[in-house]
Amino acid sequence: MTSTFHGIELGKRGLAAQQTALSTTGHNIANANTTGYTRQRAEMIATKPVSIPGMQIQLGTGVEVDKLVRLREDYLDVQLRGENKSLGYWEAKSDTLTKVEELLNEPSDDGLAYTMDEFWKGWEELSKNPDSAAARAVVSQKGVAVTETLRHISESLNQIQDDLKLVIKTKTDSVNSLATQIGNLNDQIGRLVPNEYQPNDLYDQRDVLIDQLSKLVDVKVSPPNKDTGVVDISVGGVLLVSGKTANTLTVDTSSGVVDPANIKIGNTQVALNSGELLGRIESFGILGGGVKSTIPTIQEKMNNLAMTFVNAVNAVHEKGMNLENINGTSTNKVPFFIGTSMNDIAVNPDILKSPGLIAAAKEESSGQSSTGNGKNAQDIANIKFIALGFPGINSTADDYYRNIIGQLGIDSQEAQRMQSNSEVIIQQVENRRQSVSGVSLDEEMANMIKFQQAYNASARMVTVVDQCLDKIINGMGRVGL
Repeated sequence: MTSTFHGIELGKRGLAAQQTALSTTGHNIANANTTGYTRQRAEMIATKPVSIPGMQIQLGTGVEVDKLVRLREDYLDVQLRGENKSLGYWEAKSDTLTKVEELLNEPSDDGLAYTMDEFWKGWEELSKNPDSAAARAVVSQKGVAVTETLRHISESLNQIQDDLKLVIKTKTDSVNSLATQIGNLNDQIGRLVPNEYQPNDLYDQRDVLIDQLSKLVDVKVSPPNKDTGVVDISVGGVLLVSGKTANTLTVDTSSGVVDPANIKIGNTQVALNSGELLGRIESFGILGGGVKSTIPTIQEKMNNLAMTFVNAVNAVHEKGMNLENINGTSTNKVPFFIGTSMNDIAVNPDILKSPGLIAAAKEESSGQSSTGNGKNAQDIANIKFIALGFPGINSTADDYYRNIIGQLGIDSQEAQRMQSNSEVIIQQVENRRQSVSGVSLDEEMANMIKFQQAYNASARMVTVVDQCLDKIINGMGRVGL
């Protein structure tokens, strides 16, 4: 026989189980807008039945909450983190390329192409009026405009690169901070799980951090240890988080470009395959990165353009004759431009002081010419249409620059397209994950009513048993009273 109070115990278990389920529902509702929260469900099971002596039946003893489960699919986590690293990488590349596009600002009346075109026009006008002081002043000022534009581009590219150095440091610090936080959570989880606790909220916090980390670097997360719930995280095959221990990622940017050998976790070299950090490093410049080194590649091309242009103009200019040569006051010939790179090129200060030093004339006879001779100015103007010897290609300066702009546009569009694709995929995965793990207030409200009614019914069960016992205790054996 079961205890006299079996029914009360049964009702009590029902009350406790439904109350736990109600609390879980309330927890879900309270965290409906919490980032990374995974909805939980109270899994109920029937408690162990008791056998009735002399009868071939077992009597139920009620219900209990077996565990609180997180409704989450690991596959979706892996899929989201795999795409997250691509999004981070292409966001970083797109950001840098967009900044360079904005800097070059082509086509526009403020861009280098327009400035160079005005420079050629200046020489064209000078060839028509070689003895005009105004035309000479215009040529020198158009030259100043070209050199100032090139120097501005150079300084701005250097500034973007300096900014990237700071961003790389910030992102590296973020990786290490996230690794430390994950290690701390691993420590807390590792102390709870062996004691049969279910730290679901700690799991959620860890998953949020891993999601954030996966955007910065390509991570591989080990399955949770079944005894401790702890996960290990590796980057490029090197452990970043091992249990509660977080190793340190370092990136050395001191040499101007990043040497892959100087990207390390602890003392071990690590090869980054994707993620925002790699995108920033490639934008900043990576040793042997070739076209993947965004800023150094643009700097090299622009410097080639500047110096080839300068050398071509100077070569023709120094063959011509300036007014001092024509007047016989001097035999000196000066270069139109000075400087050794895009960073320091300028119009010759002597020419700015004395535009008469502009060699607009060609020699007509041995050491002789006339002020009305503008043939050398025309030759310089014609450089616009002459293929110059750029590294690896013969092209006019204008075409070479257009190629730079064109390739920049292609690279930028590709980065934006890949970023957009990753965003779409991530949104789809996130929607699927929300459909599994997200809190639906409608569903929770329905559950709340369901558990409330079950709680009420359990309470009524206790009342009914109490009435039965009252009948037995107070109502029986009272004949004649």
